[in-house]
Amino acid sequence: MIWLAGLTLLGLLAVAIEFARGNRMLRRLHDLPPGQFAGKVSIIVAARNEAGKIEPALRSLLKQDYPNLEFIVVNDRSTDSTGAILDRIEGIKVVHIGDLPAGWLGKNHAQHAGAGQATGEFLLFTDADIHMESSTISRAVNHLVSAQLDHLAIAPQLAMPGTLLSMFGGAFTIFFGMYAKPWKARDPKSSRHIGIGAFNLVRAAVYRKIGGHEPLRMRPDDDMKLGKLIKKSGYRQDMVLAGDMVTVEWYSSLGELVKGLEKNSFAGVEYNLSVVVAASIAQTVLFVWPVVALFVTTGLVWLFNLAIIAVIALMYMDNAPFHGLKRWHWIGFPLTAILFQYIIWNATLKTLLHDGIDWRGTHYSLAELKANKV
Repeated sequence: MIWLAGLTLLGLLAVAIEFARGNRMLRRLHDLPPGQFAGKVSIIVAARNEAGKIEPALRSLLKQDYPNLEFIVVNDRSTDSTGAILDRIEGIKVVHIGDLPAGWLGKNHAQHAGAGQATGEFLLFTDADIHMESSTISRAVNHLVSAQLDHLAIAPQLAMPGTLLSMFGGAFTIFFGMYAKPWKARDPKSSRHIGIGAFNLVRAAVYRKIGGHEPLRMRPDDDMKLGKLIKKSGYRQDMVLAGDMVTVEWYSSLGELVKGLEKNSFAGVEYNLSVVVAASIAQTVLFVWPVVALFVTTGLVWLFNLAIIAVIALMYMDNAPFHGLKRWHWIGFPLTAILFQYIIWNATLKTLLHDGIDWRGTHYSLAELKANKV
């Protein structure tokens, strides 16, 4: 027991130090200056049944101060009033899609179709519920051009109602950071890559050279895999933290959270069950067992586990301000780690038992999903 506690403490200390250094390597959007006109930007929004959220989000896009923007919103087979809402908003080009071609996920096809209509030198892929401060695109384009990047991802600030969901948001940023290490994306020697569905800005020429979304037809994790394709093709990318300049109400309830992460949780580990098992064991050892151990161990082992919890708390409290979250929410970390494991296993078992995923009214088979490797 003592050796396990000691190794866990050393491993977690190494993770916490790398995480703290990595966060400080990421630039913040409000520190980036707005720039002059650098080329036309085509903003592409894929929307399916977003009647409750899409108009306020689009209004924030229409207020951007960048001088030459093209707005393309793709209504992807919506069965609610999304299409009617889009048709009455001035200043946007609406593409209505009635049928989904075989071999495509709906959102990926919608983004590909929108990009096909774009005439800008830069393409910005964003979601139908994203709100942006008026200088966001100007700052992003200026950074992309001045840093000689081909792709810029911006991580939004997550707005989640209630304490439990906010605690989970904080835990998710840690789990995602440990998985993706986004601060390494700008390093051409590193295989690490990044992509954020809320804000993926890419040079149009680069997007077309890698085949657009065609190589990602059946990837639920299309945002990350777009970044992977760009990086593998030898192009330069980076990620910036948005703070409150780019925000999204990620999920409004626990049920929405569990359902919303079903489609891409298993895809993120390439549908590999052994990886899910290994990750669950690692998370239990690192984040759950130390709390239990406080009640069932004594002596030096107890002290080691107390130190582990202290490291977890410090890591969470150090990370929280980078994402506009509350430091004291660290106390829910063991609970949110268990919730995260439940979400992963729920997605994994549903995908295996249902032979694929059901998303936005369409079933996609596991064989099709696994065949699309990137």
